[in-house]
Amino acid sequence: MTEDTLDRLNRDLAARAAAEGLLDVAYRELDTSIGTLLIAATKKGVVRLAFSVEGHDHVLAELTDQISPRVLHAPARLDRAAREVEQYLDGTRRSFDLPLDLALARGFRRTVLHQLQAVEYGTSTSYAALAEAAGSPRAVRAVGTACARNPLPLLIPCHRVLRSDGSLGGYRGGPEVKALLLQLEREQ
Repeated sequence: MTEDTLDRLNRDLAARAAAEGLLDVAYRELDTSIGTLLIAATKKGVVRLAFSVEGHDHVLAELTDQISPRVLHAPARLDRAAREVEQYLDGTRRSFDLPLDLALARGFRRTVLHQLQAVEYGTSTSYAALAEAAGSPRAVRAVGTACARNPLPLLIPCHRVLRSDGSLGGYRGGPEVKALLLQLEREQ
C-alpha cells in the first residue's frame, strides 16, 4: 500500500468517525522551529500540546486514559491550531484565538492556568507573583507544579514564568525552548 493510499484511508476513517460521533480526540503532529509538536483537540477545543521530549506515544496513551480511548490521527481538524502555532513561532502572532479544553487541569492547577492567560506577550512574571494572583501567596511550589504540568504550553504561556531571582526555572519543552520563546517575544 502506498503512503498516499494510507493517507486517504486515514482521512476517510477520521471523517467517518467524526460523522458518527466516534471521534473524541483528534490529533496531529507539527514540525516547527522548536521541534515536532503534538496537538490534540476534543470537540470543546485544544486539550493538549506536547513537545517531542515528552514522548508523543506516551502523551497519546495519557489522552486515551484521561479523556477517551477514541483518539484518532485527524490532522485536518487541527489545521487552524497548527496555523496559529506556526504564526506565533514565526513572530507574526502574539496571542492565540483558539477554543481550549482544560479537561486535563483541575482545582488549583486550573486556577493557575487561568492566571497564566493574563501574562501578556513579551512580559514575564514570577512563580511567587503568580501564586499571589491565584489567591494563594504561599503556594509557590504548587504554582511551579501547575506550570510543569500545563497541558497547553505555548497556548497558555507558562514559559513567561521565571524564578524570583530571574532565572528560567523548568519548562516542559526544556530550558532551551523556554529561552528561545522568551527571546522570540522580546524581539518582536
